[in-house]
Amino acid sequence: MSRNPKTPGTNPDGALPASIRDRSIVLVGLMGSGKSTIGRRLAQRLGMAFADADDEIERAAGMTISDMFSKFGEGHFRDGERRVIARLLAGRPHVLATGGGAFINDETRALILQDSLSIWLDADIPTLVERVARRSHRPLLKDRDAGEVLHELAAVRNPIYAEAHIRVSSASSPHEHTVRAILEELSQWKA
Repeated sequence: MSRNPKTPGTNPDGALPASIRDRSIVLVGLMGSGKSTIGRRLAQRLGMAFADADDEIERAAGMTISDMFSKFGEGHFRDGERRVIARLLAGRPHVLATGGGAFINDETRALILQDSLSIWLDADIPTLVERVARRSHRPLLKDRDAGEVLHELAAVRNPIYAEAHIRVSSASSPHEHTVRAILEELSQWKA
């Protein structure tokens, strides 16, 4: 199905049920699955605000995520991540891109599943490796082979991501294809 993108800031899918429009949409998935890029485009198409949890965490902490990992460890980072996501979900409905590990935390996952509509952006390992190679800021990849790390993470995390309300493939095709697939899923989703 092919359709033209609508103008920014409008809701092209007025047929979306109130149960979707009245809650935040949270994108989950492995690093490189496109959560931030697709999230921005999805928010624009739905006429919703967009937030990137990683950006909000860095702003709240006054340092980069890499610095948080190296200075305080992953546990400290995950605790801050949980608090920031809880704060974001307590606000007005918006599209939220989370970090790859956010949904793995039991408390964060429970909060997301209860208070929002979660979408797992699932991508194959070669696509993820190609995407993460474009940026070098990911602490879990520091001094390691991206393919190896992503295989390890997928083995542990994919069964947990599968708990998300909706699963959409984030293939190597243009991001707009994924946005359209999400909109299609949203139009058919029943609360």
